[in-house]
Amino acid sequence: MGTERRRGQSAGTIRPIRYMGDPVLRTEADPVKAFDADLKRLVDDMFASMYAADGAGLAANQIGVSLQAFVYDCADDAGRRHVGHVINPVLTVADGELADDDEGCLSLPGLRFATPRHAHAVVDGADMTGTPVRIEGTGYFARCLQHECGHLKGRLYVDTLTGATRKEALRAVRSATWST
Repeated sequence: MGTERRRGQSAGTIRPIRYMGDPVLRTEADPVKAFDADLKRLVDDMFASMYAADGAGLAANQIGVSLQAFVYDCADDAGRRHVGHVINPVLTVADGELADDDEGCLSLPGLRFATPRHAHAVVDGADMTGTPVRIEGTGYFARCLQHECGHLKGRLYVDTLTGATRKEALRAVRSATWST
């Protein structure tokens, strides 16, 4: 899962966050094939970019790189902090109670909407060296895992919304100053 970093401390370069409307966010990311120095640099840049934007998670396509990788720094429902990264993640379990909690996204800045997510999630993948990892989360951390896996499939959290909430979200996106 990588070394623990403190908010604001990262060896990486801050890259601009891509906003909804950018095609890279709507394209399924490619699997990582090379576990090398370039991948380590990407993970470092993702942490730096996530911290600079005050995020809890960031997928590679959110900084314009169409590879299956995400980083996270968030707490679970017991308040335990989880920091790490997953390469080629697969959401293998999303179960438990559905919770409609407010959710936001660095690619839709300033917007938050009640989004249904399962209370428990498991992601299988690898770390940046290619070593298999299994990440399990509950509460907010489970929400984060589901959110970031969705990004790598070309989905945004607003895609999970329905009814009046979805209509409200799409209206807000259209009127946002960052919207293209």
